[in-house]
Amino acid sequence: MKKIIGVMGPGKKATDSDLKNAYEIGKFCAEQEWVVLTGGLKDGVMNEALKGAKENNGLTLGILPGDDKQFFSEYLDLAIPTNMRGGRNYINALSSDLVLACGMGAGTSSEISLSIKSGKKVILVGLFDEANNFYRKLGNELTYIAKDYTEAIDILKKELK
Repeated sequence: MKKIIGVMGPGKKATDSDLKNAYEIGKFCAEQEWVVLTGGLKDGVMNEALKGAKENNGLTLGILPGDDKQFFSEYLDLAIPTNMRGGRNYINALSSDLVLACGMGAGTSSEISLSIKSGKKVILVGLFDEANNFYRKLGNELTYIAKDYTEAIDILKKELK
């Protein structure tokens, strides 16, 4: 069975480094034949992770907040419109074998917390020190910190051999 890797992060407020990290992680996951799961929208980290996977022949899955297709990423293979808005974040956390957070926003914060609460490992990629410290304290051995996608990929290789 294929691994499902959740790549979470901000939409319109994503930084250039968040987008680069998401794209490269999506690309790496595709090369491993892992499924890339995001919130499925055409903005920010979600879109870039899907794009990185799709451009490298990966399989992509989006757990969407609504059913309006104009907001769906063009890089989705499987779109699951939930009409749950932010409630879908729990599905994202529970459906992923491992979660990566590229950047920070309110939705991303909930996905990290729900992942930790569910016993899922989380890799924080390029987050600020206060967030890293908070989630490390909250998640202890479940939480890994990476400064960028290269460190995140190294952690993925060790955790999902």
